[in-house]
Amino acid sequence: MGIQLGQIAPDFEQDSTHGRIRFHEWLGNSWGVLFSHPKDYTPVCTTELGETARLKPEWDKRNVKVIGLSVDPVDSHAGWLRDIEETQGVALNFPVLADADRKVSTLYDMIHPEADPAVTVRSVFIIDPNKKVRAIIIYPPSTGRNFREILRVIDSLQLTDRLKLATPVNWQPGDAAIIVPSVSDEEARRLFPQGWKTLKPYLRLVEIPKQAAE
Repeated sequence: MGIQLGQIAPDFEQDSTHGRIRFHEWLGNSWGVLFSHPKDYTPVCTTELGETARLKPEWDKRNVKVIGLSVDPVDSHAGWLRDIEETQGVALNFPVLADADRKVSTLYDMIHPEADPAVTVRSVFIIDPNKKVRAIIIYPPSTGRNFREILRVIDSLQLTDRLKLATPVNWQPGDAAIIVPSVSDEEARRLFPQGWKTLKPYLRLVEIPKQAAE
């Protein structure tokens, strides 16, 4: 059985472009995004790594550390990182694990049983400061990841961890959120004095200022 939501993210020690990393120690009290790439010098992943570096202010604002993974060694990563800077116009500002021995790939169930064992599944793991896995997204090799969606998921998780809320379809920071059904109207009046709109007893929408959702 692979990684399950809510379980502690497996710890590991592995080489990276920023030196040897002990994962839980490296995360500290931050949120984390661990995302894997099939191998170095792949075109879709080249664009993704560039975008991840470009989004550094957004990660920092949310107290998120990002870390990539590829099954190639550090010396191969070095050449790829130069290509990324040249073609994407941004230098990498986060570590990329060199998982040549497949230790992390196996630990996180990133090797597809029907695929080339040298090619990792393109997985994204969102991990909270308690080291729990909160979301897993898996992409096919041909489809570039939507990092704005990954940021949106983190925004939702951070908001709903703070307040007794859930977020509806297509939610963005500043949109109305849902008061969870376990909260009574009496408790909701204390928590949300601004009031809310009741569509059904189980569907109560409350406006949350954008700054409160970030």
